[in-house]
Amino acid sequence: MWKIPLADLRLHPDDHTAVLEVLASNWLTMGPKTQEFEAAFAKALDPDNPPFCYAVSNCTVGLHMAFAALDLGPGDEVIVPSLTFVATANAALYTGATVVLADVTSEADLTLSIDDVLAKITPRTRCVVPVHYAGQPCDMARLKRECDLRGIAVVEDVAHAPLADALLQDQDPAQALGTIGALGCFSFFSNKNMTTGEGGMVVTRDPLLADKLRLLRSHGMTTLTLDRHRGHAYTYDVVAAGFNYRIDELRAALGLSQLGRLPENNRRRGDVVEFYRQKLTRIEGLLLPFAQRLPQGRTAPHILPVLLPAGLVRQAVQEKMKEAGIQTSVHYPPIHTFSHHSESPLVRGESLPLTDAVAPRLLTLPLYPELSESDVDLVVQSLQWSIDQVRAAM
Repeated sequence: MWKIPLADLRLHPDDHTAVLEVLASNWLTMGPKTQEFEAAFAKALDPDNPPFCYAVSNCTVGLHMAFAALDLGPGDEVIVPSLTFVATANAALYTGATVVLADVTSEADLTLSIDDVLAKITPRTRCVVPVHYAGQPCDMARLKRECDLRGIAVVEDVAHAPLADALLQDQDPAQALGTIGALGCFSFFSNKNMTTGEGGMVVTRDPLLADKLRLLRSHGMTTLTLDRHRGHAYTYDVVAAGFNYRIDELRAALGLSQLGRLPENNRRRGDVVEFYRQKLTRIEGLLLPFAQRLPQGRTAPHILPVLLPAGLVRQAVQEKMKEAGIQTSVHYPPIHTFSHHSESPLVRGESLPLTDAVAPRLLTLPLYPELSESDVDLVVQSLQWSIDQVRAAM
């Protein structure tokens, strides 16, 4: 149907082999392949000082585990951006905490506004969740500094940015996103930079939080099925009201295979973004967020959001792009516009002027490693044509 889809998952023969080897092993539940995946992911994040990593069934449950490990509950407040996938907020709501929605930084920077976070902190604020939107780092240096001063935990939502870095001090090397806050949560959904179909990873450098995560992931049990299978334990105690958030060996094997190609795929995504940056300037009135950003170490572009010229009806532009065979999307409808969240007493969504201003103009263009420069030319030409067609009909 599409000449150019929004995303294009292309599994490698190594991915098939990895999964087939697990099937042949007859051990499908969380086990040695999961441990291997976790160790490899930790080393990929920081080869010199690998953090604790726990593979989980998806990023949403990873966020819930992170909030549970921090003992969040009713009466506590968690600040999250309104411009994110709804799971960021929902995972906090699972704990009974109140979600406070914060604004974006600017039209040019769609990550969490630190100024708005500071304006919305109250004595009840326990946690702030920066989302590294589109694979672009939030201002982690400032956010971490301000939260540390106030004793507020930072939980990074790194769903868009696996193996990307942020610079915390000019004289220091960049640090991997997800290892800067108290905890970091990654997504391996099918359209992400690396995939396990469904899956995620929770990361921390704190050994006490790591112990909590290990227990929370599997029913609060002190030993696992694999331990008993290997004869390392004969029974178990349950020391917490944990969850069943485990990943399985099939997905861990796929993740391990995908991880090996992630640095190169991230690099190729960066090349595609550069093609877009060179060509989108031709379209009058169009804005490309993050266009002036300089890399801060490793990068991991995930989506390509643009802001349409003011006054256009986005859906009309999308219909014309569909006619041209180009798939587009919207990342994201702001959380405060959803029926459930706008009516919930546990969600505060006041004073979000920048998010309200950019949301109707947001459009996501195709981005994946295999896009060629000629593909980008076609997308940009189709977008110009679509905008012209919509303007002519106004």
